[in-house]
Amino acid sequence: MTIANPAYSPRSCRYSTESLREAALLIRAGEPVAVPTETVYGLAADATDSHAVAAIYTAKGRPSFNPLIVHVADKAMALRLADFSPIADRLADHFWPGPLTMVLPVRADSGLSPLVMAGLPTVALRLPAHPAMRSLIRESGRPLAAPSANRSGSISPTRAEHVLASLDGKVRMILDEGPTSEGVESTIVAPEADQVRLLRPGPVTAFMLEEATGLPVIEGKGDKKIEAPGQLESHYAPSKPVRLRALRAERDEYLIGFGLMPCHINLSPEADIREAAANLFAALHIADASAASRIAVAPIPMDGIGTAINDRLSRAAA
Repeated sequence: MTIANPAYSPRSCRYSTESLREAALLIRAGEPVAVPTETVYGLAADATDSHAVAAIYTAKGRPSFNPLIVHVADKAMALRLADFSPIADRLADHFWPGPLTMVLPVRADSGLSPLVMAGLPTVALRLPAHPAMRSLIRESGRPLAAPSANRSGSISPTRAEHVLASLDGKVRMILDEGPTSEGVESTIVAPEADQVRLLRPGPVTAFMLEEATGLPVIEGKGDKKIEAPGQLESHYAPSKPVRLRALRAERDEYLIGFGLMPCHINLSPEADIREAAANLFAALHIADASAASRIAVAPIPMDGIGTAINDRLSRAAA
């Protein structure tokens, strides 16, 4: 399904009681709104309204086979949308609110638009920690489908100005609450009886998942090509070619560094992996806007959230 997508002059509004109320009115009218979460800025719309969900796909240029994450205000709302196993319950109690998305069997009476699931029998659910997103869900009275607020496949937005640069004319309102704290998208898992399948690495690491559940964490998509967001081979990509594990810049490259090294911009001079994650997409936006014709990125350790950073970089370079 597609709908007409008129050109807007987007308004970037500081997050406040007044701007939240205006954003909720737009949501209830079936329009998407850009809103921050603790991970990246999302393009949120009423997950129960197919026209509103179609407007997300249209604004982003997102392929219709790529499902969306549905954000909820509390666990009670989530329980009305999906069937929770004991393992899913344990994960929710341990990591929600926070940057963990679970792919669960959708309830027949969920009321969700089929476009959200992209033809799958499952729905991806998250209870975010950011007050702006949770308040917008409560104020609008709807679960909100919200992929990253950028053109499909391009660099994810961690600031309101990133949204404006990517979706200018495609969204009417951006709620601005400054830079996001985590800097990379949520971890996505499919909880099973004897294991947890990791579908997309993120701030909640495999070690944290194993500690919380006592189950092995297995990486992989199973037998489905796409069952959650962020699984396309080329994704999170700048407009310029990206070279990974670079120790120095070639003449036509903009070098994104890590730790003490000569570079154009440094994700973390102190080699702090969480600081690097928070700065990753902002650095890619800056590099993409530079005069250099290519981008190079220093090696990033695979420890902890480094797995998620390297996942995003490998897809950016694909």
